[in-house]
Amino acid sequence: MASNKKIVEEVSGWLRVFDDGTVDRTWTGPPKAEFLMKPVPPHEEFIEGVATRDVTINPNTELAVRIYIPEKNTDGQINNKNKLPLILHFHGGGFSISQANWYMYYHFYARLVRTTCAVCVSVYLPLAPEHKLPAACDEAYAAFLWLSAVARGDSSELWLETYAD
Repeated sequence: MASNKKIVEEVSGWLRVFDDGTVDRTWTGPPKAEFLMKPVPPHEEFIEGVATRDVTINPNTELAVRIYIPEKNTDGQINNKNKLPLILHFHGGGFSISQANWYMYYHFYARLVRTTCAVCVSVYLPLAPEHKLPAACDEAYAAFLWLSAVARGDSSELWLETYAD
């Protein structure tokens, strides 16, 4: 049976919203750029000086973050006595496209943590139009509150407790 869906909004190459409310994020832009949108799996072993971990911080809303840690700090080591600063980052995409695990963000964050000798936490934000604003802003704030709870000792995350100041 042929689909009678009509496109009501389109961001060329990125996003199509149909009259029935469904969304298609299939990449239709230049093929040579498609690799930038491919997800990079988390890896807790160090690869090119960086390890990553995905953590679900609220199972009810499926709010998750990706944590990036560098292999070495400016003193050549990471330990409890020499903890690293933490960067909380919200990926781009206008709250409607992209995720924290995309290749382009992975390489940005990997370079960021290696260069700054900092831990980076990037939030998997819910995407519009399925999740209307302020859903992404609310989840970003929830991630901030979670990090605050970890810092106070009211919540636990081993990597952050071990490596982040």
